[in-house]
Amino acid sequence: MNLATWKQHFPEFVGRDDKVLNQLMESAVLVKLPAGQQVFYPGKICENYLLMLAGRVKAQIISADGREVLLYYVHAGDSCVLTTSCLLGDNHYPAEGYAETDISAFAIPAHVFHRCLEQSVFFREFVFRNFSKRLTDVIKRMEALSFGTVDQKLAKVLLADQTKTINKTHHELALEVGSVREVVSRHLKRFEHCGWLNLSRGCIEVIDADALYKIIAGAEIG
Repeated sequence: MNLATWKQHFPEFVGRDDKVLNQLMESAVLVKLPAGQQVFYPGKICENYLLMLAGRVKAQIISADGREVLLYYVHAGDSCVLTTSCLLGDNHYPAEGYAETDISAFAIPAHVFHRCLEQSVFFREFVFRNFSKRLTDVIKRMEALSFGTVDQKLAKVLLADQTKTINKTHHELALEVGSVREVVSRHLKRFEHCGWLNLSRGCIEVIDADALYKIIAGAEIG
C-alpha cells in the first residue's frame, strides 16, 4: 500500500477501522500515462475504478459531423463519472477520454470496487457523493451548451475561473462552448475590438468583466 500517496490525495481513506476499505487500498495499482494517451474509448469494457492523483483527463464525445464535444475534465482528487456509471450499470464506455497532461491515478479492480461498495458504508457514501456531484456538473455543462448564444457561452467560460488572465487556446475554448475555433476566434476578436479583452498567443486578458456579465444576462452592449 502506498500509504503516503493515499494520505496526500485521499486522506479520508486513511486510518479507518474498515477491513474491506483497507483491502481496497492494498489492491489499488498506481498507473501513469503520458499526455495524449487514450484512457478509454466507446465500447471499451470498464475494468477499474479510477481515482485521479495528478494531471487532467478530458472526457468527450464526437458528434455526427465530427465535432468534439467536451463532457467534463477529471482533475487530481476526482473520480470519473463515466467510469463510475459503467461499473454500477455493468456497461461499456459510451465516450472517450484522453490524458491532456501526464497523469497518475489509482486503479482499483472492478471486483474489489463492487465488494467494497457492498460492505463498506464509508466507501459507498464516498462513491455516490462524488458520482452525484460529478453528474450534476455534467448536466449543468450540457444545459450551458444547449441554451444561450455563442457570446453568452463564451462569456461564461471566460469568467468561470474568476481570474483576469485565461491561458487557453481558441481551440480549447471552442471545445468548452461546443463550437468551432473559427467561430470562437471571430467572437473573441469582436470582444477585443469592443475593449473587453486583450488577446495574445495562448492567453486572454479580461479587461471589462462587467461587459461579459451583461452578455450572459442577455443585455445589449455596444
